[in-house]
Amino acid sequence: MAGKLIALEGIDGSGKSTQARLLAESIGADLTFEPGATGLGRVIRQSLLHSSSKEISISIEAEALLMIADRAQDIAENIAPAIYAGKNIVTDRFSGSTIAYQGYGRGIDIDTLQDAIRLATGSIEPALNVLLDIPVDQAMRRIAGTGNQTDRMERLGIDFLDRVRQGYLSMASADPDNWYVLDCDRPIEEIAEMILSRVRDLL
Repeated sequence: MAGKLIALEGIDGSGKSTQARLLAESIGADLTFEPGATGLGRVIRQSLLHSSSKEISISIEAEALLMIADRAQDIAENIAPAIYAGKNIVTDRFSGSTIAYQGYGRGIDIDTLQDAIRLATGSIEPALNVLLDIPVDQAMRRIAGTGNQTDRMERLGIDFLDRVRQGYLSMASADPDNWYVLDCDRPIEEIAEMILSRVRDLL
């Protein structure tokens, strides 16, 4: 029996990385993330998120294709082997992020993006997308409070991130059976319990 893929989605500052880790621990699943979970992915992550514009120039089309390439490698090395071995796997970001950030956020044609995503993912899709929703201004305050350096996506500003957030909400509204939306303005433990309850029903 094949395992299932659960994707945690949301803008930075939503707490999705924490919740992805807690969920994987709770259900005994493998954990992966995008971008950067493979050797190739680490090179892509550094180029996309942590290089300044003075070091490297990346067009929005190249950005999208690099994100999708990272996913293809993650599937080959981590996701597909786990699923076909009957293990469940949790990912911190998946295809929803590409549609939200590069489609709704950057303005790339969504149908074109979906064609490229299908090339990378084949038949592998999340059994459930968990969207941790948070207003952009609240997310930015959370990020600022961590003291961490902002990455290339976060530096695109509030209007960009608001388009991304609205893109996520549009996807979830259009496909409610495959998306579970949570308002993340509540304690971490409470969010984790709500996600775990929903995932246990699925499994």
